[in-house]
Amino acid sequence: MSKNWLIPRRTALKGVGVAMALPLLEAMGWADDPKGGKAGGFRAPVRSAFLMIANGVNQDEWKPKPGATGLPRILVPLAPVVKSVLVINNLRHDKARGNGDGAGDHARESSTFLTGAQCRKTSAADIQAGVSIDQKLAEKLGAFTSLPSLELGTERGGTAGNCDSGYSCAYSSNMSWRTPNTPMGKEVDPKAVFTRMFAARTSSPPKRQAGPRVDVGAFAAGKGEAEAPSLQRSILDLVLDDAKGLRGAVGMSDQRKMDEYLDAVRALEKRIEHADRDAAEAAKAKDEKKPGTYSPVIAVPPPSGIPPKYADHVKLMFDLITLAFQTDITRVVTFMFGNGGSNHSYPELGVMGAHHEISHHAKDPVKLEGIAKINTHHIELFSYLLQKMQAINDGKGTLLDNSQLMYGSAIGDGDRHNHDDLPVLLAGKAGGTIASGRTLNAKGNMCDLFLGMAARAGCPLDSFGDSKGMLEGLS
Repeated sequence: MSKNWLIPRRTALKGVGVAMALPLLEAMGWADDPKGGKAGGFRAPVRSAFLMIANGVNQDEWKPKPGATGLPRILVPLAPVVKSVLVINNLRHDKARGNGDGAGDHARESSTFLTGAQCRKTSAADIQAGVSIDQKLAEKLGAFTSLPSLELGTERGGTAGNCDSGYSCAYSSNMSWRTPNTPMGKEVDPKAVFTRMFAARTSSPPKRQAGPRVDVGAFAAGKGEAEAPSLQRSILDLVLDDAKGLRGAVGMSDQRKMDEYLDAVRALEKRIEHADRDAAEAAKAKDEKKPGTYSPVIAVPPPSGIPPKYADHVKLMFDLITLAFQTDITRVVTFMFGNGGSNHSYPELGVMGAHHEISHHAKDPVKLEGIAKINTHHIELFSYLLQKMQAINDGKGTLLDNSQLMYGSAIGDGDRHNHDDLPVLLAGKAGGTIASGRTLNAKGNMCDLFLGMAARAGCPLDSFGDSKGMLEGLS
């Protein structure tokens, strides 16, 4: 398409109280073309996601058995996207060890996971960890998107009190840290995430660019938001007139892409509305009187928009991540499958006992089988996200091709509480800079991996956390 016919890259569908970002269309480009250069010379941006599982894994089912071919049991759900996944062995997180501070591995597993820092052992307000790698990326990339980053999860958590052997709950509940003393609280309600993504800002959306050309420096915080629209009136309905006008100005291919995108957003709205109803019905069923004498119901506000089923909750969050990446609302996301030391129960998997409880398996075959089932379920959900992203065209590749998603834990085996030989996956190709579809027997620590990811996101760092140098073998 001739550059004369390009529509502005900052184009968004607008209505009263909302501004809805668009996916990359053929009628757009990611950045201004260099002087004297050819149109469309810049690549799509690299998106980065960091996903944490708690309590380590069943190592015997995570790793391939000697002489075996194919994927090990826990990783089998990755088969449809295996060519876009790099399995990384032998990484460690030395700062997640006690190092003289004693017990508290689960507080450290989450607080160290993305910071590479030894957190201060305290349950008071004087918490201290380190700036996390996602916030290092957001500091620079946030200048080019509506939201610098999204911090998501499934379990709420506090910022005060003792949650693990003298460690503050802030450590267990958060893996994203804006400063060494300021955790980035995560959002667990899909409805709140959806509204935040599409609520209008006071300023125009930032100009779309493939990546930073200069060091932006100061952390780019989100702008002030207008009053959020109620989902009782569809966000799509609010921007429908603008969508019709834009549709008439683009080609057939872009029209189809817009239709598919708007249909997907509509379906997501409906799923969130259904989750609201399901949560309300579940709360109502709890309140229904049965024969006998009962005390008054305690004042606990019911969750809004959180599906009762764990898998449905995670999938909704993953759909929102996909949407945020597709529309360039943000290029940096973190997601916690559970808080550090999560004791979530999975009766739907036939698992007896809660997650943290059975992670102390002492080689009990029943508990090890339960851990393997939980680990496999998490990988099934991760594969769901990867397949969604693989199905979306993004410039000259797919959304997955132009992303890097790190999945793992800062604990290797939940029974040993070890912080070496960690379970780590790196999915996506980061714009063709990661050689995936294989296993990498690495030498180094997690912060070495983060240096490599930062460089691929367009945010090279001289050092990070306890890094020794950029991890070799990714390309």
